[in-house]
Amino acid sequence: MEKEPIRFEEAMLQLEDVVQKLETGDIPLEDAITLYKEGMELSAYCHGKLQDAEQQLISIIDKEGKSSPFDPTKGVDQHA
Repeated sequence: MEKEPIRFEEAMLQLEDVVQKLETGDIPLEDAITLYKEGMELSAYCHGKLQDAEQQLISIIDKEGKSSPFDPTKGVDQHA
């Protein structure tokens, strides 16, 4: 994986490419191991990005502009 940050979409495309190459099964073992490691790094990066996005989406802003966690099982407090 590259040292400078990449966009989520770019990482997903790279991950799809790695998976396709590994699924063909006709690459040398050493290359497969390298691709597997790269895929795991890309997967972890994408997972982290998705978790960050989820945390941003599940917070609500109250009338005073303060952010607070949103519990989807409780619904939205209409009197906040």
